[in-house]
Amino acid sequence: MASALSLSLPAPLRHFFALFPLYTHPAIHTPDRALPITSPTLWIHVPWSPDADVLSSDVECLKWQAYLALRGLLDISVRWDVPVDGALDARLPNLHIPLKTLPGASDEVKASEDGEGELLPAHLIPEWVDGQTGAFDELEGYADEAARDESRAWVALLEGNVHAALTLSQPSSSSLFSLLLPYQNQGRPLEAVLPHPPAPLFGISSLLPAYGTHVNVEAVEQQYKDAIASLSERLGTDKWFLGSSSPTALDALVFAYLHCILHSKDHTLRFEVTRRVNLVAWERRVQSQVRGAFRARSVIQAS
Repeated sequence: MASALSLSLPAPLRHFFALFPLYTHPAIHTPDRALPITSPTLWIHVPWSPDADVLSSDVECLKWQAYLALRGLLDISVRWDVPVDGALDARLPNLHIPLKTLPGASDEVKASEDGEGELLPAHLIPEWVDGQTGAFDELEGYADEAARDESRAWVALLEGNVHAALTLSQPSSSSLFSLLLPYQNQGRPLEAVLPHPPAPLFGISSLLPAYGTHVNVEAVEQQYKDAIASLSERLGTDKWFLGSSSPTALDALVFAYLHCILHSKDHTLRFEVTRRVNLVAWERRVQSQVRGAFRARSVIQAS
């Protein structure tokens, strides 16, 4: 007859293991994931006011919202209940589309019931939009080649000097908790957007790795002020930037930055825009068009 063998750990070892208890948690349920996708849905970061807004508080997500709206697309759903680690490459936004809207979809697919659809990363959104509205010509919607080439310089200015100032105005967390979360939306580091990246700081000895950066805050603020002044002067009384007859990708980018700046808690940052009437009026007009193209998905309103 076999006897049951009981093993017991020594008291010191039991005490040590007690310092690291194991917990179990219920599975995380993703709302609405299994429901058929019937209309394009953009996954974004949380809006400024989740209860009453559909425009993301993240400049990158907002840029793509504006791009979709200014290309003439309407009735697009947005959802912000998907965490960033659930997105493709852990980056938002993503565009969830019905299979029948894919370029080259067969007649069988177009006639079938909508299923799980296809999830697109941000860089594939323009190709999908071209399939819905028609592609731009080689001028990309700009008046001429000179305007198209000039748009590249404005994009660099916005994503450099303006983005750096916006990043500086946002509170940052240096807690150990934030360092342990690999999928937080950290955005681009400040040194990555500055025209002249600063030299790194170093630890108290050569054995420690480099950390931190030297940032000339006054220089960043002055470059930001100059950029906003130039932006206002270049817009003038035109309907769209660079004298385009219809909105371009540059207009989507400008709107995203102006909207985020006007919602910033940094008074100095906002003042540079609010003191320029043409920029404020332009942002409000475009905001109305962008906001009208989106609706919150019902799952978010109910959650």
